[in-house]
Amino acid sequence: MDDREFPPPESLSEDEYRRHTRRALLVGGSATIAGLLGWRWIQTQPTDDRIPGVLRGVHETNEKIWSTLFREEHLAPTFPVDRASVLIVNGRHGIREEIDLATWELRVEGHDGELLGRHTLTDLQALPHHEMTIEHKCFEGWSQITTWGGTRFSDFAARYGDHADRDYVSLSTPDGEYYVGLDRATMMHPQTLLVDQMVGQPLDQEHGAPLRLATPLKYGIKQIKRIGTIRFTDERPADYWAERGYDWYAGL
Repeated sequence: MDDREFPPPESLSEDEYRRHTRRALLVGGSATIAGLLGWRWIQTQPTDDRIPGVLRGVHETNEKIWSTLFREEHLAPTFPVDRASVLIVNGRHGIREEIDLATWELRVEGHDGELLGRHTLTDLQALPHHEMTIEHKCFEGWSQITTWGGTRFSDFAARYGDHADRDYVSLSTPDGEYYVGLDRATMMHPQTLLVDQMVGQPLDQEHGAPLRLATPLKYGIKQIKRIGTIRFTDERPADYWAERGYDWYAGL
């Protein structure tokens, strides 16, 4: 746009300036009213799993686009280790109370909820170790570079053979307060880790000790802390934030 469309105030007469000001106020006010009416309309629409159907449709469209573009061989950017720092503490769902790390076990279930195995942290630490320095992104708009250390989920899942050959993976905290669901493609990606270290040090309980999920492919809401149960399933799992209106896929 040029100065002929929006002349500077000093080139306008007083009457012209008032007309431009009134026009701007009318346009801005109309946009605000339209936005409010649109939001009220969305809230009155039929719901799908307690979420307005219109918003659910937007989420589903986003998922179709991102899942179509997803390629296992595509890796998220990594960064020099000296740029990494300890993540700020954000979110305490499922980790409000401290637990005895010495008695913690990871429970693994099959599609029908049958127990497939139990593992200590020592069991997981015996698997091949990997580190990655990636950007952790939050739905709230902030991001931070950190270094994670642990084992690839794909290496862990390999021990369960056909039981792990399911469309989805459900993960929940020991108390069941927090739970996430992820697609198999994301979980089997080489940059999806079960981690017990951050910036070269063991996780503390505020950051999800003894074991949490880390991946640059999803927003932080999917990177569950203090994993208690992993379940392989063909049914899309329940997800804490998706039930509250957020995108189930939450892809980057």
